[in-house]
Amino acid sequence: MRLEPEREFMELAIEQAKLAYAQGDYPIGAVIVRGGEVLSAQGNRTIRDQNPVAHAEILTIVEATKKLDSRHLPEDCVLYSTHELCPMCAAAALAKVKFVVFGVSMADIREQRRKIGQGCQLSWRTIDIVCEDVFANSDQNLEVVGGFMRDECLELFRV
Repeated sequence: MRLEPEREFMELAIEQAKLAYAQGDYPIGAVIVRGGEVLSAQGNRTIRDQNPVAHAEILTIVEATKKLDSRHLPEDCVLYSTHELCPMCAAAALAKVKFVVFGVSMADIREQRRKIGQGCQLSWRTIDIVCEDVFANSDQNLEVVGGFMRDECLELFRV
C-alpha cells in the first residue's frame, strides 16, 4: 500500500510545533493518525519538562498507546512529524507504526544548525543518522515519506 500524506495532519503537527515554541521549547510537532482520526498530537517538551526524552514523537506515541490501552499501535497508524525522526524516536516508532511522514530532513537540520550558529537560543543538536537507516536495521517494514511540506516545516526554524 502506498501512503498519500494529508496536509491537514502535517498542518496540525506544525501547529503543535509553534505551540511548543511559544511555551519555550523546540518547535517540533508530531501527530499520530489512524483511519483519518487523530489519536495524538504533541509538541516537543524537553525544555519545559526538563526531560531529555520528551521529544514530540515520543510523547505522541506514548499518548496514542495509552489511549488505545496497548503497548503497540495498530499497523495502520501514520506518524507525522515536522522533523525527521532522530534515532531514539525512530526506534520508538517501531511500536508498530506502519507509515512515517516528516517535513525537514537531517540534512536540512544540519544546514539550519550551520546557518543559525551557536548564538541561537536553541541549540539544534542531532545524531546524524537518518531514520531510514534505523528502520532498515529492524525487522519491520515501515514506509517513509520525507520532505512532505518541507518549506512550511523549514519555517519553524525561523519562528
